[in-house]
Amino acid sequence: MKRFSVKIEVKLKPVVLDPQGKAILNALSGLGFSGISNVRVGKVVELNMEGKSAEQVSQKAYEMCRKLLSNPVIEDSSVEVKEK
Repeated sequence: MKRFSVKIEVKLKPVVLDPQGKAILNALSGLGFSGISNVRVGKVVELNMEGKSAEQVSQKAYEMCRKLLSNPVIEDSSVEVKEK
C-alpha cells in the first residue's frame, strides 16, 4: 500500500448565499481594507491515507464528501491527492 496526502476543499456553490462571507467582507471594510468585492468561506480537510493508487484514494475521498464532509445540494467539493 502506498501513502497519500489528501486535501479536500468544501465550498458553497456560487448560487448559494454566504452570510459568513458577507460578514467578513463588512468587517474587512470596517477595518479599512478596500478593493474587496466578494468573500466566500469554505473549509479544508487534510488527511493521510493509504491505498493502492491515487485514483482509489481520490474515489474514497469523494465518497467521504458525499457521506459526511459536504452537503452536495449546496456545496461543491474538490479533492487533491499527492503521493508521499
